[in-house]
Amino acid sequence: MEPKEKFVRPMSGYLMLVVVLAMIALFIYNVVIYNEVVWLMIVSGAVLLVAFFLMPGFLVVNPNESSVLVLFGDYIGTVKHNGFFWVNPFYTKKKISLRARNLNSDPIKVNDKIGNPIMIGIVLVWKVQDTFNAAFEVDDYIHYVEIQSEAAIRKLAGHYPYDNFDDEQSEITLRAGGEEVNHVLEQELSERLERAGIDVIEARISYLAYSSEIAGAMLRRQQASAIIAARVKIVEGAVSMVEMALAQLSEKKLVDLDEEKKAAMVSNLMVVLCSDKDASPVINTGTLHQ
Repeated sequence: MEPKEKFVRPMSGYLMLVVVLAMIALFIYNVVIYNEVVWLMIVSGAVLLVAFFLMPGFLVVNPNESSVLVLFGDYIGTVKHNGFFWVNPFYTKKKISLRARNLNSDPIKVNDKIGNPIMIGIVLVWKVQDTFNAAFEVDDYIHYVEIQSEAAIRKLAGHYPYDNFDDEQSEITLRAGGEEVNHVLEQELSERLERAGIDVIEARISYLAYSSEIAGAMLRRQQASAIIAARVKIVEGAVSMVEMALAQLSEKKLVDLDEEKKAAMVSNLMVVLCSDKDASPVINTGTLHQ
């Protein structure tokens, strides 16, 4: 979008303040000293009216603040230099802050890529970059930021699943996407808010959870997935330990095990190693076959 913003630097307000004060002082002096001279009173009254007419032209611009000047519907320019100025009293002055602002959106209910209802909220840090667009391209740029942020959240949620239980490395998810998901969110918000002259400094997901109606079922699914993953690791470790035990027994020739005894030993070791409870030893006082 082609920038339409232009900058102006008005005259110093201190000089015009001296002029206005001089006019008021002249009126007071003439009223006190020459109050019987009619024509002089008329001139003094006119001077006082001019002084009051000039007073609305005073303009104070604080640091990180701007003032958009408009004359009868015509955009004159934007004052971004901080200080005390005087402008045409007919100018309409609209103050626009250039400070960085935070938007901490309330979590909203949306559907992720695979249709699961989730609650998601973001933190957005933004500031006005182009005062012309902020003042004239949209009706209310603050409200525009809020509405477009919600639209960006809904679009982002539709592009990614909340989680991937089968293979977390197979695709990007909202929960595990991290910086990549936040980068996509920032880019989407920048494109949407450019019309209002808004610069997106940072955007991040601040709240992410399953919606209440499926939260319990998804929690149980996560727990089941965690248990299965843990069992897989336990079995892998148990197989390695059994293999190592058989190899060392055979290498050191401590006992002579036939296939049947090996099968029994493997079965016992797997039960002991894979069980989620402590094993209860049984002392065999007979032979190995009893």
